[in-house]
Amino acid sequence: MMINTHEVENQVPPREGVDEYSSNAPLVEAVERWGRPEAAAALRETGQLVGTAAFQHDAERANTHSPTLQTHDRWGRRVDEVEYDDAYHRILGAAVSAGAHTSAWADPGGGANVERAAAFSLFAQVEPGHACPVSMTHAAVPTLALAASGLRNEWMPRLLSRAYDAGLGGGGAKASALVGMAMTEKQGGSDVRANTTRAEATGADDGWGREFALTGHKWFCSAPMSDAFLVLAQAPGGLSCFFVPRVLPDGSRNAFRIQRLKDKLGNRSNASSEIELAGTSAWLVGEEGRGVAAIVPMVTRTRLDCVIGTAAGMRQSVAEAAWHVRHRSAFGSLLVDQPAMAAVVAELALESEAATLTSMRLARAYDDDADAAEQAFRRLATAVSKYWVCKRGPGHAYEALECLGGNGYTETFPLARRYREQPLLAIWEGSGNVIALDVLRVLAREPEAFEAFFDEVGAASGEHAGFDLELAEAQSVVREISADVAGSAARARELTERLALVLQASLLIQYSPGEVADAFVRTRLEGAGGMLYGALPPGVDTAALLARA
Repeated sequence: MMINTHEVENQVPPREGVDEYSSNAPLVEAVERWGRPEAAAALRETGQLVGTAAFQHDAERANTHSPTLQTHDRWGRRVDEVEYDDAYHRILGAAVSAGAHTSAWADPGGGANVERAAAFSLFAQVEPGHACPVSMTHAAVPTLALAASGLRNEWMPRLLSRAYDAGLGGGGAKASALVGMAMTEKQGGSDVRANTTRAEATGADDGWGREFALTGHKWFCSAPMSDAFLVLAQAPGGLSCFFVPRVLPDGSRNAFRIQRLKDKLGNRSNASSEIELAGTSAWLVGEEGRGVAAIVPMVTRTRLDCVIGTAAGMRQSVAEAAWHVRHRSAFGSLLVDQPAMAAVVAELALESEAATLTSMRLARAYDDDADAAEQAFRRLATAVSKYWVCKRGPGHAYEALECLGGNGYTETFPLARRYREQPLLAIWEGSGNVIALDVLRVLAREPEAFEAFFDEVGAASGEHAGFDLELAEAQSVVREISADVAGSAARARELTERLALVLQASLLIQYSPGEVADAFVRTRLEGAGGMLYGALPPGVDTAALLARA
């Protein structure tokens, strides 16, 4: 006979049926400020979708039923296909349908990138793995614009389409497409100039431009199920950028050998692979020998998406933690009513709001109405934010996970998955030192970017003495390093961190409630509080911060 030992009590109900957009005050305010009025309705619809139990179940399933590689069909023919669970395709199809990939290019204008960033953030908040091909497709557009007109005219409409077709098709069979990238090799990593993949001209020059045959190995190729890839290889004229379709114009498969899938710490729903190129057909994009210049626009925008994706992860972490403490009791009262726990969640919300505001302000700087000063600002601010926000992500996820206690450490709750996900965005598209050294390169080559940055940040001057002091110190460090940029590599991280903190503080002072800005300045700039989350100094309005969660 079944014995019922007890009734389950004091367990937190599922966080389902939530409008993830409308419940995210900092995101709503940012879209109202920098987006277009008509964006709100579509974003509410997306927020409601990703908040459903069905979407969350798909997110869990896509990560527990990992992609598998099929190198050959049953008759021994090479196919090199990656199979995904249907849940992954449903998520990816929903994101594409909502324009989370290329809507800012298809419908440009002031605020377009903010709206696209908000949609991207909402999907990535619940399932981050699919965001990789979504981001790369968005970022590929400006690089593809450098291709020959025939290639550009055939493929650009596919990238801008909101249709989703999971299969590979050629000869005009597909109306939509996803585009990935394959740059790094075993011997080089971030140093792409060390690449050895060879590009040999075939002599053909059709409507797609100059054709080459590529031979070599790529150590990381993300989302290998994509329809095409942007690849760096050594041509006779130097390192160059090439467009590599999976299916050739005549409908035959290109030589694109997927050797194995990477066994990653996280990002389980998204496949990453090693590939061999063996006489692979490719078409030149941009000028021969100028491959880095051609791929930089793509890299820059994927770096921005690393910031947006990390901020999305912080939002998930805060939302789950806040939900838990508002429904769970311990020692006679709700956790949210206990000062120690309230302080932790409040400071997690503070960090999340700073990241959200930073990501949306950066997205606005990428709109096509950006003037020269705005473009200079984004050149520096993107690198600065990519370094800082993405490095803050893992620690933030851990602290939120701990708020759930033992449940947080189990794979049946989403924060264990988030904890394994956040480090990826600090590594992808340039790990810490690569990004910090890029900031130094900007200082050496584009001093006008620092002028634009401090003009933007300085708009918050006069509101907080602590901010004004830190801003002056950051400017002083810039002057010191400017005297010897080449000899200042050891100070690259110090410089980048200072710039990131004054940028976030400035944005919060200008646009967030006073209680939020005051807490940030006191804890991040003035040194009040502690080294870990929850050690807030006296006088911080914890209730106001919690309300933002």
